[in-house]
Amino acid sequence: MRQLMRLLRYLVPYLFQLIAGSSLLAAVGLLFTFRLVLLRPILDRVLNPSSGTGDMQLLAIPGTHHVIYLQTFVPARIHSVWSIIAYALVLSSLLKGICDYAGTYLVNHAGYGMITSLRNDLYEFILKRSSAFFQKHSTGTLTSTIVNDVERVQFAMSSVLPEFLEQFFTFLFTAYAVVALGHNLAWVLVVFVPFILYSARRIGIRVRHTTRHGQDQLADVQNILQETITGNRIVKAFSMEAWEIARFRNAARRLFKANMRSVAASAVSSPLMDLFGAIAVALLLAFGRDQVKSGYMSLGIFAAFIGLVFSLYNPVRKFAMFYNNFQQALGASSEIFKFMDASDEVEEKPNAVVLPPFSKRIAFDDVTFCYKSDGVQRQVLHHIQLEVKAGEILALVGSSGAGKSTLVSLVPRFFDVTTGRIVIDGHDVRDLTMQSLRSQIGVVSQETVLFNDTLRNNIAYGQPAVSQTQVEAAARAALAHDFIMELPAGYETVIGEKGVRLSGGERQRIAIARALLKNAPILILDEATSALDSESEALVQSALQNLMAGRTVIVIAHRLSTVRRADRIVVLENGAIADIGSHEELMQKLGIYRRLYDLQFIDVQTMSTASQPQEAGKF
Repeated sequence: MRQLMRLLRYLVPYLFQLIAGSSLLAAVGLLFTFRLVLLRPILDRVLNPSSGTGDMQLLAIPGTHHVIYLQTFVPARIHSVWSIIAYALVLSSLLKGICDYAGTYLVNHAGYGMITSLRNDLYEFILKRSSAFFQKHSTGTLTSTIVNDVERVQFAMSSVLPEFLEQFFTFLFTAYAVVALGHNLAWVLVVFVPFILYSARRIGIRVRHTTRHGQDQLADVQNILQETITGNRIVKAFSMEAWEIARFRNAARRLFKANMRSVAASAVSSPLMDLFGAIAVALLLAFGRDQVKSGYMSLGIFAAFIGLVFSLYNPVRKFAMFYNNFQQALGASSEIFKFMDASDEVEEKPNAVVLPPFSKRIAFDDVTFCYKSDGVQRQVLHHIQLEVKAGEILALVGSSGAGKSTLVSLVPRFFDVTTGRIVIDGHDVRDLTMQSLRSQIGVVSQETVLFNDTLRNNIAYGQPAVSQTQVEAAARAALAHDFIMELPAGYETVIGEKGVRLSGGERQRIAIARALLKNAPILILDEATSALDSESEALVQSALQNLMAGRTVIVIAHRLSTVRRADRIVVLENGAIADIGSHEELMQKLGIYRRLYDLQFIDVQTMSTASQPQEAGKF
């Protein structure tokens, strides 16, 4: 019920459309019942002229002495019985069609508007989550929720809701007419409707659970799709096509079984409703025959009564299907709200302050950080005490897994410290607004993220109002302008998903141009050249020199030759600071830095020697 109320809150902005549409669909149900009741005067007056010449009765209102006559709805100038009925039939059909169109449109407007708001809120919630959130939830699971789960709710609120309202009002007015015409025969409704509602509820609960399981299996299929399509080169390089195909087929088989369980749960509703309907109609025919024979009920009344009863069968049968659809939507909404209610490890305080322009220092004050996974904490950084002065170039080096990338990720609050604090110009980063903090930090990482858009828009990402001159100036400083102008559309070239149409070095220079245009005073370089060849690295290094000028830089480099010009080098080992100093100082200490440097120097010499041609007979 709580999930249903949350869903309905999204309908509040569209309440006028919903109420107006529902009123029109109520009119559709009323006009449908009106046309069926016309069977009474058609049989009693048109096909049996000897029955009388007075006003034509439609039905009496139960519990009163008031009778509704057909002439009430027809202009007084029309006197012929057949003309009166024909006029009423045509006019009611016209009005029903108009109300049906307008009502369906308005209810769909409310449904689609609600879904648009829900989808926007869900996307906003997910996009604002911290990096820890995305580590816990796979891309396929998140995509499945945004696309498939929302689609389930959309189907219920846009496609099913208008038809449900129309059938609901049809059922109400038709049931009322059945009671008004049938009197003693109406007890059949009282007996069978509770059975029908109870059965629909039991089936709906089962459908809800099986649908949720099917959505989970669909998320697994999408995870495999996302992983194998994104990593298709690795799959091919390791000749793993057959294994991945088998893995996908197993996931697809599990999805098939889950879907069939859902189908089995929902498919029973229609036959069950058919059975209840057939029994009810059979009883009504048996008892109605005696009513007609005894003269208590005219043939016209009985025909209209039976027509009304048969028309009740369709809404009742569909109610079970509607209930299943709404249960599926509630099952999907539970997954949607699970993400929207998920607590985040990094949140902005309500009273967060704006960070003034950076001018002094960044301080790591006894910083400890732990990754949390399935309730287990893994400590990555241990009591880091470090200060980076404005304008300083600080390099972080160490073996893989030493905690370098984790340490720099704490500055823009991609993660929050477990204990200790990070202070920028006297402000704890947890007390600052995210926008003011991250607007003063530029990041260039090893994994360059580019979008399937033009080069101009990728460089100007986050700053759409900048001029073309500014974009080109940033590209020139990043040594990217020349290769951009060689492309057929220049800056308007669409570079494909993740910049697939560019080389690794070109992608990296676009990322540097983007950071240059942002012009942030603090710069983080996370192994920005480690994946490049020597020629590309030389170009990127030149571009990085332009980028670092006049900025406070924290640089992570796998190749130690690239950090020699840093003001200070911090050596991390097992998540703790092992040493600090300049290149010359650390080389003289004969510690971890010297060992890492010598190992890389030996590797370079070995590769250089191996690449030289060998004399005959020598290895």
